[in-house]
Parts: sequence; structure tokens; C-alpha cells
Amino acid sequence: MAASLIFNPTSHAVDLNDYLQWWAWKKGADWRHPHGPGGNIKGADNYPVVHISWFDAIAYCKWAHKRLPIEAEWEWAARGGLQNHAYPWGNEPVDAGKPKANTWQGHFPYNNTVRDKFYGLAPVASFAPNGYGLYDMAGNVWEWCNDRYNYNYYQTISKPSGVINPQGPAKSYDPQEPYATKRVIRGGSFLCNDSYCSGYRVARRMKSTEDSGMEHLGFRCVTN
Repeated sequence: MAASLIFNPTSHAVDLNDYLQWWAWKKGADWRHPHGPGGNIKGADNYPVVHISWFDAIAYCKWAHKRLPIEAEWEWAARGGLQNHAYPWGNEPVDAGKPKANTWQGHFPYNNTVRDKFYGLAPVASFAPNGYGLYDMAGNVWEWCNDRYNYNYYQTISKPSGVINPQGPAKSYDPQEPYATKRVIRGGSFLCNDSYCSGYRVARRMKSTEDSGMEHLGFRCVTN
């Protein structure tokens, strides 16, 4: 039986350095059953698919004659034509003004005020698009990129003139788990909060092992 990680909120404040406190390994959780064997995706056609590993995403892209974006492409698209701005919508903080993305408001991981009207996943296009007309480039679900993750890749290729179209490192390396092969994930999710994870910043980089599936991790395809 397949298994995946589902979000399990705590009842009180916890040490945010210990992510195991709000994740639970659930047998039977997969993309068709996001919360386990008793659930389903009926009526969720307009929601992002989750519990997708990098291998799953690659298999779908191959079937659809598309591909995953490289990390540089993803960030270019997320910026929506804006330069030197923190978010796809500009520089206004995520919780200022009207809701701009599906994120966690309040105190993570035990009290979500749901100011954006969504506790978990939101339907695609529930918030305004960026300058390129792309929806949900911040929040909702993390998205797989094709690139291997290396924590200092951009430092090693930095040039005064800038870098054009970086293709990603040849090898994966994460000092926290040096023997695990990881891929880049981008965009943040409905669990991101400034107290813990400002993943909705366009420059924010995160990572996960290629075989990982989680309740807040999906993907989007690109085509040439």
C-alpha cells in the first residue's frame, strides 16, 4: 500500500525546528486519497494534485509530452515581469491588505485564522494572477523543478555580469542529509508562514528527496 506525509496540526505552540511534530506518515495516502484510504478527490478537479513525488511528476510530463521547469525558468515565471521584488505581486507583505495567496495566517502549526478563506488546499486561480497571467506562483502547493538541489549552487556560479539560463548542478548536496538525492521545490504552500517558512518569496529555495510525496507538494508542467 502506498504511503505519504499528511499535515497533522498541533494543539499548542511547538519548537519550529522539529518538523516531525506536524507531519504524520499515513498509509494509503496518495494523490487519489489525499488524507488516507477513507478520502477521495471527488469534486476536486480544479485543485492542484498533491502527494506527487519527483518521479511521479517526471512520468506524467513524459506522458503529456511536456517537462518540469528548471529552477531559473520557474523563478522567471513567478516574478511575472517584476524586477527586484520579493513576491509575485510586488513587495507588500503577504498578510497586509487583501489576501494574495493561500498561506497560513496566525500561529503555525496550531492556529490558522483562515483570513484567506482556506485552511488547506485552495482551488486553482482563487487569487489574482501575476504579471504573466500565472496563478498560484506563491502558496497553495510547493512545485517540483527539474534541478537537483545543491545548497550553494548559485554561489559557485556567481559572476559580476550575472548568469544566463543556469541549468542546475550536476550533483545533489544538502549538508543536512548529505547522502540523499534531492530536487528543488519552489513557491511555498498553504502551510507557509513568516514565523516558520516564507516559501512564497520568489527567491525562496527548498528541497525534497525525489521519492517524497506530501500533502502540500505538487507540480506544474511547461512546454517549449
